[in-house]
Amino acid sequence: MPQISLHSPVGDITIFEDAGAIVSLDWGWVPEQVPSALLEYARAQLDAYFDGELKAFDLPLAPMGTTYRRAVWQALCDIPYGQTRSYQDIAAVVGGSARSVGQANGHNPIPLIIPCHRVVASSHIGGYSGGDGLPTKRWLLALENPNFALI
Repeated sequence: MPQISLHSPVGDITIFEDAGAIVSLDWGWVPEQVPSALLEYARAQLDAYFDGELKAFDLPLAPMGTTYRRAVWQALCDIPYGQTRSYQDIAAVVGGSARSVGQANGHNPIPLIIPCHRVVASSHIGGYSGGDGLPTKRWLLALENPNFALI
């Protein structure tokens, strides 16, 4: 499976491709790099995102998950750069509950590109399982909106 790793402000990340689409983004570095044109394009987009120059990713994505989880992940992609939505807001769009949205968020196989960091609880920042957890989520939210009130 094609895969490349890159250094980022939120730690090393590895992007995986299958059948011409991005299928996973994981924290960490893999020793064996198997680049492709798509992965190089994804790397360039991620670099531009971290530099504050890219507001929306333009990549073919194929996350593996249930129909419900894929609906949640699509709703996350619809959250504009620099904005957040609550778990309840997403549940109102796709159905289910705030808890089921949170569970789908936690299983997002392509974080950053599918922006699960943009989902917050109604009374606090919520959780985040990527990178260093909440410090990573706070960093990403501040990158996108320096005026975001970090609760």
